[in-house]
Amino acid sequence: MDSSFWIVVAVVLALVVAGYAAVLLVRVFRARRLLLDAGVPLQSKALFWAAVVYTVSPVDLIPDPVYLDDVGVLLLALRALHSAAARSGAGREELKG
Repeated sequence: MDSSFWIVVAVVLALVVAGYAAVLLVRVFRARRLLLDAGVPLQSKALFWAAVVYTVSPVDLIPDPVYLDDVGVLLLALRALHSAAARSGAGREELKG
């Protein structure tokens, strides 16, 4: 196999992971907007902002062609926001969107 094949595969994988990170960022913003009035603890709101800052920050645990660390941070923030909303009584159907 030619080395250009592996370059194409690496670029496609990087684009797929970057797209997934973008989708997660949109989901985190949507969940954050829904949780503004939900009585969510300050710790969960701070976690949201930390995830957003980490995602857009040029400083990463893993260099930016690999977005696995960004995706992981966004997944943790999204899970924390959903569980905090569930504990505070926010409707589940509002958070799924």
